[in-house]
Amino acid sequence: MEVSTPNPTLRAQFPDGVFPANCPSRVLLDHVTSKWGVLVLVALSEGPQRWSELRRRAQGISEKMLAQTLKTLERDGLVHRDAHPVIPPRVDYSLTPRGTELTALMVPLMTWVAEHAERGLSAPA
Repeated sequence: MEVSTPNPTLRAQFPDGVFPANCPSRVLLDHVTSKWGVLVLVALSEGPQRWSELRRRAQGISEKMLAQTLKTLERDGLVHRDAHPVIPPRVDYSLTPRGTELTALMVPLMTWVAEHAERGLSAPA
């Protein structure tokens, strides 16, 4: 069995750590790593999308949860909401530059998860 060594880069970047309960990074981490947060961000990494497109992509998400997720990610500065003054109303969602930076890190993780999901779920405990 291989023993992992502490990551000195992580400790140097975050001398107080990211593990304390009152660390502000925990709130953002919760938002971007929630099931729906991840799926919405990864979907938007493919380009701007309308509400209905996002709802179709994130199968199983309720209207309430999609609205809540989008509002949260918008407040966090990761998603941009562009409401067009037309009838019927049209709203497009896209990533901000900060959201694009984040999804550049998330997409490889999601690729890994997709490639290993079946094997991971069937692995002995």
